[in-house]
Amino acid sequence: MASHARPKPARLPRTLLRASLAVSAAGAALVAGGGAANAAPVTSTDTGATASALTGALTNSLAGATGPVKSLQLDPLANTSVDPLANAVGTQIADFKPVGTQLATDPLTKGGALQDLPLVGPVTRLLP
Repeated sequence: MASHARPKPARLPRTLLRASLAVSAAGAALVAGGGAANAAPVTSTDTGATASALTGALTNSLAGATGPVKSLQLDPLANTSVDPLANAVGTQIADFKPVGTQLATDPLTKGGALQDLPLVGPVTRLLP
């Protein structure tokens, strides 16, 4: 098909396009103006109170962000019949103590979270 015979795609009327751009620009101006008008000038020289408030805000926000991550179930197939980590392999040589993979995979196959892992769990307690 020749390019001049192709149907033309529907286009927005120019006035509708200009109106939407004007509304977007007005909204951006309101947001920028409102933020500048509400900002209080910093006249305090007490940096200790400011640092304390900033530290408290960061600690609270980190606790809210890391709390769910620490207790989230890592293996989505845990406690199901199709969990590939539930297949433990073990061996024993002569009269030595048996060695197996169940020690490493057991916390995950039981539906454990990051805080339940043997080596990583104690480290997650340092997070807020």
